[in-house]
Amino acid sequence: MLIVLPPSETKASGGEGAPLDFESLSFSSLNETRRAIARDLAALPVDQALEVLGISEKLRPEAEANRALMSAPTMPAILRYTGVLFDALDAPSLPKQSWERLAIGSALFGVVGAQDMIPKYRLSGGTKLPTSDGQLPTMKKRWGKAITEALQESEELILDLRSGTYQQLGRVPGAVTVRVESVQADGSRKVVSHFNKHYKGLVARELALSDAQPQNSSEVAAAARDAGFVIEENEKKPLELTMVVKG
Repeated sequence: MLIVLPPSETKASGGEGAPLDFESLSFSSLNETRRAIARDLAALPVDQALEVLGISEKLRPEAEANRALMSAPTMPAILRYTGVLFDALDAPSLPKQSWERLAIGSALFGVVGAQDMIPKYRLSGGTKLPTSDGQLPTMKKRWGKAITEALQESEELILDLRSGTYQQLGRVPGAVTVRVESVQADGSRKVVSHFNKHYKGLVARELALSDAQPQNSSEVAAAARDAGFVIEENEKKPLELTMVVKG
């Protein structure tokens, strides 16, 4: 099973790895598009980048980091991304063999393996990044079918925990997804929004640690239940699992 996580806007600074080497990244079929996006992102003047990326002046260092994209130090992708989901995942405490089950969606890289060495950057899935000839394609248009095809090349079952924006960059037919619902005091259900990433980080951690080798959604559900989660299956949507948490 390959667990595909969403990226995060926030990223750790620094790194001890050599500058970005596209040939060392997983899913090598994505390299042509990766190079084109990286070239356009690094060429974007900082003042223009603030507008294009939709960030404020106080985040100027984020735009400046893009200018050094090809020369900046790198670190494993699973450590580069930070925030609620990655705090819950706690990748540094996972054995390295568990990292092999993890990948991260990305507007810049499409999808990367947890151990892939990447630099700090700022680019979201909803950005329209100018090309060298002045066009403004969406990230979805830039990626086309490339991410879908790259993930379909995997012989493993895909557990797609990416957010909607990143799923749209490359949906994977047959992938298992998870929605998080909380039980309210009156017994009703509510889709979890604020802590959605937290719970997905927790389940990703436990499934990465599991010895199970799920081949379908029911086996994913069983592995998650063995780890202590309340998981429901949906007969009408067999590929969509529901994690039930207390409100």
